[in-house]
Amino acid sequence: MRVFVTGATGFIGAVIVQELQQAGHQVLGLARSDEAAARLQAAGVEAHRGALDDLDSLQRGASAADGVIHTAFKHDFFRGPPEDFASGWQAAAAADQAAIAALGQALAGSGKPLVMTSGTLLMTPGQLALETDAPATNAVATIRLPSEQTARALAQQGVRSSIVRLSPTVHGEGDSGFVPGLIAVARQHGVSAYVGAGDNRWPAIHRLDAARLFRLALEQAPAGTALHGAAEEGVRTRDIAAAIGRQLGLPVASIAPEHAAAHFGWLAAMIGIDNPTSSELTRRLVGWTPQQPALLADIESPAYFG
Repeated sequence: MRVFVTGATGFIGAVIVQELQQAGHQVLGLARSDEAAARLQAAGVEAHRGALDDLDSLQRGASAADGVIHTAFKHDFFRGPPEDFASGWQAAAAADQAAIAALGQALAGSGKPLVMTSGTLLMTPGQLALETDAPATNAVATIRLPSEQTARALAQQGVRSSIVRLSPTVHGEGDSGFVPGLIAVARQHGVSAYVGAGDNRWPAIHRLDAARLFRLALEQAPAGTALHGAAEEGVRTRDIAAAIGRQLGLPVASIAPEHAAAHFGWLAAMIGIDNPTSSELTRRLVGWTPQQPALLADIESPAYFG
Protein backbone atom coordinates (compact mmCIF):
# COMPACT_ATOMS: atom_id res chain seq x y z
CA MET A 1 0.00 0.00 0.00
CA ARG A 2 1.20 3.51 -0.78
CA VAL A 3 0.54 5.61 2.33
CA PHE A 4 0.52 9.39 2.65
CA VAL A 5 1.72 10.35 6.14
CA THR A 6 1.40 13.85 7.57
CA GLY A 7 3.76 14.63 10.43
CA ALA A 8 6.12 12.07 8.91
CA THR A 9 9.23 13.56 10.54
CA GLY A 10 7.66 14.03 13.97
CA PHE A 11 8.15 12.07 17.20
CA ILE A 12 5.40 9.59 16.37
CA GLY A 13 5.24 10.04 12.61
CA ALA A 14 8.88 9.07 12.09
CA VAL A 15 8.40 5.68 13.74
CA ILE A 16 5.09 5.17 11.93
CA VAL A 17 7.07 5.58 8.71
CA GLN A 18 9.53 2.92 9.86
CA GLU A 19 6.71 0.60 10.91
CA LEU A 20 5.03 0.97 7.53
CA GLN A 21 8.25 0.34 5.63
CA GLN A 22 9.01 -2.77 7.68
CA ALA A 23 5.53 -4.08 6.86
CA GLY A 24 6.17 -3.63 3.13
CA HIS A 25 4.26 -0.41 2.54
CA GLN A 26 5.54 2.53 0.51
CA VAL A 27 5.43 5.95 2.17
CA LEU A 28 4.81 9.42 0.82
CA GLY A 29 5.67 11.88 3.59
CA LEU A 30 4.50 15.48 3.95
CA ALA A 31 7.50 17.82 4.14
CA ARG A 32 7.16 21.49 5.12
CA SER A 33 10.80 22.38 4.46
CA ASP A 34 13.87 21.37 2.50
CA GLU A 35 15.33 19.99 5.72
CA ALA A 36 12.28 17.78 6.32
CA ALA A 37 12.35 16.60 2.71
CA ALA A 38 16.01 15.67 3.03
CA ARG A 39 15.33 13.72 6.24
CA LEU A 40 12.56 11.78 4.55
CA GLN A 41 14.64 11.01 1.49
CA ALA A 42 17.50 9.81 3.70
CA ALA A 43 15.02 7.38 5.28
CA GLY A 44 13.97 6.08 1.89
CA VAL A 45 10.73 8.01 1.85
CA GLU A 46 9.35 10.02 -1.05
CA ALA A 47 8.83 13.61 0.09
CA HIS A 48 5.68 15.55 -0.76
CA ARG A 49 6.18 19.29 -0.28
CA GLY A 50 3.31 21.06 1.45
CA ALA A 51 1.98 22.15 4.82
CA LEU A 52 -0.93 21.59 7.18
CA ASP A 53 -2.48 24.91 6.12
CA ASP A 54 -1.96 24.17 2.42
CA LEU A 55 -5.12 22.15 1.85
CA ASP A 56 -4.42 21.72 -1.87
CA SER A 57 -1.10 20.04 -1.07
CA LEU A 58 -2.85 17.70 1.39
CA GLN A 59 -5.40 16.71 -1.22
CA ARG A 60 -2.72 16.05 -3.81
CA GLY A 61 -0.87 13.83 -1.37
CA ALA A 62 -3.99 11.90 -0.43
CA SER A 63 -5.03 11.49 -4.08
CA ALA A 64 -1.64 9.98 -4.87
CA ALA A 65 -1.94 7.34 -2.13
CA ASP A 66 -3.87 4.21 -1.22
CA GLY A 67 -4.41 5.44 2.32
CA VAL A 68 -3.59 8.28 4.71
CA ILE A 69 -2.26 8.49 8.27
CA HIS A 70 -2.69 11.99 9.66
CA THR A 71 -0.49 12.81 12.66
CA ALA A 72 0.51 16.42 11.97
CA PHE A 73 -0.72 18.98 14.51
CA LYS A 74 0.34 22.48 15.51
CA HIS A 75 1.89 22.02 18.95
CA ASP A 76 3.76 25.31 19.29
CA PHE A 77 1.10 26.86 21.53
CA PHE A 78 1.90 24.34 24.28
CA ARG A 79 5.18 26.11 24.92
CA GLY A 80 3.94 29.66 24.63
CA PRO A 81 2.74 31.95 27.41
CA PRO A 82 -0.03 30.34 29.52
CA GLU A 83 -2.39 33.20 28.65
CA ASP A 84 -2.14 32.22 24.97
CA PHE A 85 -2.98 28.56 25.56
CA ALA A 86 -6.73 28.75 24.92
CA SER A 87 -6.50 30.72 21.67
CA GLY A 88 -3.60 28.60 20.42
CA TRP A 89 -5.48 25.40 21.19
CA GLN A 90 -8.53 26.64 19.30
CA ALA A 91 -6.50 27.67 16.26
CA ALA A 92 -4.60 24.37 16.16
CA ALA A 93 -7.82 22.36 16.48
CA ALA A 94 -9.48 24.36 13.69
CA ALA A 95 -6.50 23.77 11.40
CA ASP A 96 -6.63 20.06 12.19
CA GLN A 97 -10.33 19.83 11.37
CA ALA A 98 -9.80 21.61 8.05
CA ALA A 99 -6.93 19.26 7.19
CA ILE A 100 -9.04 16.16 7.91
CA ALA A 101 -11.90 17.50 5.80
CA ALA A 102 -9.52 18.17 2.89
CA LEU A 103 -7.92 14.73 3.13
CA GLY A 104 -11.35 13.12 3.32
CA GLN A 105 -12.60 15.03 0.29
CA ALA A 106 -9.71 13.63 -1.73
CA LEU A 107 -10.56 10.07 -0.63
CA ALA A 108 -14.36 10.30 -0.81
CA GLY A 109 -16.01 7.30 -2.47
CA SER A 110 -12.77 5.35 -2.72
CA GLY A 111 -13.10 3.06 0.30
CA LYS A 112 -9.50 3.94 1.15
CA PRO A 113 -8.40 4.27 4.79
CA LEU A 114 -7.83 7.56 6.61
CA VAL A 115 -6.44 7.31 10.13
CA MET A 116 -6.57 10.50 12.19
CA THR A 117 -4.97 11.29 15.53
CA SER A 118 -6.92 12.34 18.60
CA GLY A 119 -6.34 12.05 22.35
CA THR A 120 -7.74 10.21 25.34
CA LEU A 121 -7.89 13.51 27.23
CA LEU A 122 -11.08 14.22 25.30
CA MET A 123 -12.85 11.57 27.34
CA THR A 124 -14.86 12.18 30.51
CA PRO A 125 -12.44 12.63 33.46
CA GLY A 126 -12.65 10.29 36.42
CA GLN A 127 -14.24 7.31 34.68
CA LEU A 128 -12.71 4.50 32.65
CA ALA A 129 -12.87 5.60 29.02
CA LEU A 130 -14.03 3.00 26.51
CA GLU A 131 -13.61 3.19 22.76
CA THR A 132 -17.39 3.24 22.36
CA ASP A 133 -17.84 6.20 24.74
CA ALA A 134 -18.58 9.67 23.43
CA PRO A 135 -16.02 12.37 24.27
CA ALA A 136 -16.69 14.71 27.15
CA THR A 137 -18.56 17.99 26.81
CA ASN A 138 -16.05 20.14 28.71
CA ALA A 139 -14.41 23.17 27.12
CA VAL A 140 -11.12 21.49 26.12
CA ALA A 141 -12.79 18.43 24.62
CA THR A 142 -15.38 20.48 22.76
CA ILE A 143 -12.65 22.36 20.91
CA ARG A 144 -11.05 19.13 19.67
CA LEU A 145 -14.27 17.19 19.08
CA PRO A 146 -15.01 18.61 15.58
CA SER A 147 -11.96 16.78 14.20
CA GLU A 148 -13.33 13.46 15.42
CA GLN A 149 -16.81 14.32 14.12
CA THR A 150 -15.38 15.18 10.72
CA ALA A 151 -13.51 11.88 10.57
CA ARG A 152 -16.57 9.88 11.61
CA ALA A 153 -18.72 11.61 8.99
CA LEU A 154 -16.27 10.50 6.30
CA ALA A 155 -17.27 6.91 7.01
CA GLN A 156 -20.62 7.77 5.40
CA GLN A 157 -18.85 9.20 2.36
CA GLY A 158 -16.98 6.11 1.22
CA VAL A 159 -13.84 6.60 3.34
CA ARG A 160 -12.65 3.93 5.77
CA SER A 161 -11.93 6.52 8.42
CA SER A 162 -10.74 5.67 11.92
CA ILE A 163 -9.59 7.57 14.99
CA VAL A 164 -6.57 6.72 17.15
CA ARG A 165 -6.89 8.42 20.53
CA LEU A 166 -3.40 8.58 21.97
CA SER A 167 -2.53 8.69 25.65
CA PRO A 168 -1.24 12.03 26.95
CA THR A 169 2.04 10.27 27.68
CA VAL A 170 3.51 8.89 24.47
CA HIS A 171 6.97 8.04 25.73
CA GLY A 172 10.26 6.79 24.37
CA GLU A 173 13.55 8.09 23.00
CA GLY A 174 13.18 11.59 21.58
CA ASP A 175 10.13 12.46 23.71
CA SER A 176 9.60 16.23 23.98
CA GLY A 177 6.12 16.16 25.51
CA PHE A 178 4.66 15.86 28.98
CA VAL A 179 7.35 13.79 30.71
CA PRO A 180 10.25 16.05 29.64
CA GLY A 181 8.02 18.98 30.62
CA LEU A 182 7.60 17.59 34.13
CA ILE A 183 11.34 16.93 34.36
CA ALA A 184 12.07 20.54 33.36
CA VAL A 185 9.62 21.85 35.96
CA ALA A 186 11.20 19.65 38.65
CA ARG A 187 14.65 20.95 37.83
CA GLN A 188 13.40 24.54 37.81
CA HIS A 189 11.74 24.34 41.23
CA GLY A 190 14.02 21.80 42.91
CA VAL A 191 11.11 19.48 43.65
CA SER A 192 9.29 16.80 41.66
CA ALA A 193 5.63 17.56 42.19
CA TYR A 194 2.10 16.33 41.58
CA VAL A 195 -1.27 17.97 42.25
CA GLY A 196 -3.27 17.19 45.38
CA ALA A 197 -3.12 13.54 46.38
CA GLY A 198 -1.64 12.58 43.00
CA ASP A 199 -4.09 9.70 42.62
CA ASN A 200 -5.23 10.90 39.20
CA ARG A 201 -4.17 8.56 36.41
CA TRP A 202 -2.61 9.09 33.00
CA PRO A 203 -2.72 6.32 30.41
CA ALA A 204 0.57 5.75 28.62
CA ILE A 205 1.95 4.22 25.44
CA HIS A 206 5.45 3.79 24.03
CA ARG A 207 5.97 5.46 20.66
CA LEU A 208 6.84 2.15 18.98
CA ASP A 209 3.63 0.54 20.22
CA ALA A 210 1.76 3.61 18.97
CA ALA A 211 3.35 3.23 15.54
CA ARG A 212 2.22 -0.38 15.34
CA LEU A 213 -1.33 0.63 16.30
CA PHE A 214 -1.48 3.22 13.51
CA ARG A 215 -0.32 0.63 11.00
CA LEU A 216 -2.93 -1.88 12.17
CA ALA A 217 -5.63 0.79 12.04
CA LEU A 218 -4.64 1.59 8.47
CA GLU A 219 -4.81 -2.06 7.49
CA GLN A 220 -7.78 -3.29 9.49
CA ALA A 221 -9.91 -0.75 11.35
CA PRO A 222 -13.55 -0.65 10.24
CA ALA A 223 -14.97 2.68 9.06
CA GLY A 224 -15.97 5.01 11.87
CA THR A 225 -13.94 3.16 14.51
CA ALA A 226 -12.28 4.81 17.51
CA LEU A 227 -9.18 3.04 18.85
CA HIS A 228 -7.38 3.76 22.11
CA GLY A 229 -3.60 4.03 22.16
CA ALA A 230 -3.26 3.12 25.82
CA ALA A 231 -0.78 0.36 26.63
CA GLU A 232 -1.28 1.19 30.32
CA GLU A 233 -4.76 2.01 31.59
CA GLY A 234 -3.53 4.62 34.05
CA VAL A 235 -0.35 5.54 35.90
CA ARG A 236 -0.77 7.72 39.01
CA THR A 237 0.83 11.11 38.62
CA ARG A 238 2.44 10.86 42.03
CA ASP A 239 4.22 7.70 40.85
CA ILE A 240 5.43 9.58 37.78
CA ALA A 241 6.68 12.38 40.06
CA ALA A 242 8.39 9.85 42.33
CA ALA A 243 10.24 8.27 39.39
CA ILE A 244 11.42 11.68 38.22
CA GLY A 245 12.45 12.61 41.76
CA ARG A 246 14.54 9.46 42.11
CA GLN A 247 16.40 10.14 38.88
CA LEU A 248 17.06 13.79 39.72
CA GLY A 249 17.75 13.23 43.42
CA LEU A 250 14.98 15.70 44.30
CA PRO A 251 12.26 15.61 46.96
CA VAL A 252 8.74 14.69 45.86
CA ALA A 253 5.86 16.87 47.03
CA SER A 254 2.21 17.71 46.53
CA ILE A 255 1.15 21.05 45.06
CA ALA A 256 -2.26 22.43 46.00
CA PRO A 257 -4.59 22.73 42.99
CA GLU A 258 -4.81 26.50 43.39
CA HIS A 259 -1.02 26.75 43.00
CA ALA A 260 -0.72 24.37 40.03
CA ALA A 261 -0.68 27.08 37.36
CA ALA A 262 2.17 28.95 39.03
CA HIS A 263 4.20 25.77 39.51
CA PHE A 264 3.56 23.80 36.31
CA GLY A 265 3.01 26.54 33.72
CA TRP A 266 1.55 25.14 30.47
CA LEU A 267 1.32 21.67 32.03
CA ALA A 268 -1.15 22.85 34.66
CA ALA A 269 -4.11 22.32 32.32
CA MET A 270 -3.34 18.58 32.15
CA ILE A 271 -1.43 17.53 35.24
CA GLY A 272 -4.47 17.18 37.50
CA ILE A 273 -6.74 15.34 35.04
CA ASP A 274 -7.83 11.80 35.90
CA ASN A 275 -7.88 9.98 32.54
CA PRO A 276 -8.04 6.17 33.00
CA THR A 277 -8.46 4.59 29.57
CA SER A 278 -9.25 1.09 28.38
CA SER A 279 -7.83 -0.37 25.17
CA GLU A 280 -9.45 -3.79 25.49
CA LEU A 281 -11.69 -3.35 22.44
CA THR A 282 -8.78 -1.94 20.40
CA ARG A 283 -6.65 -4.99 21.14
CA ARG A 284 -9.42 -7.37 20.09
CA LEU A 285 -10.44 -5.40 17.02
CA VAL A 286 -7.06 -5.04 15.30
CA GLY A 287 -4.92 -7.59 17.14
CA TRP A 288 -2.75 -5.01 18.88
CA THR A 289 -0.48 -6.18 21.72
CA PRO A 290 1.87 -3.60 23.29
CA GLN A 291 5.42 -4.91 23.59
CA GLN A 292 7.58 -1.97 24.66
CA PRO A 293 8.66 -0.84 28.16
CA ALA A 294 6.06 0.68 30.46
CA LEU A 295 6.13 4.38 31.33
CA LEU A 296 7.81 4.21 34.75
CA ALA A 297 10.46 1.80 33.48
CA ASP A 298 11.11 4.14 30.55
CA ILE A 299 11.43 7.16 32.86
CA GLU A 300 14.11 5.28 34.78
CA SER A 301 16.20 5.03 31.58
CA PRO A 302 19.05 7.51 30.91
CA ALA A 303 17.39 8.87 27.75
CA TYR A 304 15.15 11.22 29.73
CA PHE A 305 17.93 12.74 31.82
CA GLY A 306 20.78 13.31 29.37
